Amino acid sequence: MDNALYVGLSNQMVLKRQMDIVANNIANSDTTGFKFESLMTREVPGAPAFTLGGPRPVKFVGSDGVARDFGQGGLRRTDAALDVGIEGQGFLKVTTKNGDRFTRDGHLRTDANGLLTTQAGDPVADDGGGTITIDPQKPGEITITPDGVVSQGKERIGKLGVYNFPSLSALEKTGDNYYQNASNQAPVVTTDAKLRQGMLETSNVNPILQITKLIEVSRAYEQVTQMMSTESDLSRTSVARLGKAN
Repeated sequence: MDNALYVGLSNQMVLKRQMDIVANNIANSDTTGFKFESLMTREVPGAPAFTLGGPRPVKFVGSDGVARDFGQGGLRRTDAALDVGIEGQGFLKVTTKNGDRFTRDGHLRTDANGLLTTQAGDPVADDGGGTITIDPQKPGEITITPDGVVSQGKERIGKLGVYNFPSLSALEKTGDNYYQNASNQAPVVTTDAKLRQGMLETSNVNPILQITKLIEVSRAYEQVTQMMSTESDLSRTSVARLGKAN
């Protein structure tokens, strides 16, 4: 019976982690460029249990990492000149105090010196890895073409780089809607993605599906808890009967 309790406990731990991930998906359903995640699970073999019928295999439940769906989110119109929605695979490269980061969040702004940055104030890279500066003293409308060319009036001032990786498994989430390159893959500028000025990419989370998933996981957790309680009661009853027999 102890094996059943240990297996149940391993299942509870995985379900708790799964609930946290689904709840985080729901909480970020309105976060620009957020990509929903799923917990992957696997069987973990344990030492065989010895019963009257001989040894029987025991398998625990374990987590096997988090899968992230980088599917395209919808594009929402904002009409803000420095908002860019990425259509297709790719990321903006951002320079932070902790190194290069990558994001799908194109809600950009300029700092006091006209440097193009994220809302957190981190400079956004051009297609050569440099920065883009918009002169606040110069007149002229800011335009960003689908291939990333940034112009002020009729003057070209830079080109936003959209970077991609041979495999998106290279990316690891670091918070603040940023990813870091956790591999030896080199990011390359891609021409497949398009930038849509005055738009932002929405999260690709489907709230209804995620709420349904949260209910399913919660019910599974309750069922495992009930099973463990039943097993515990049976164990106590068996010990009590053995005590009376002696």
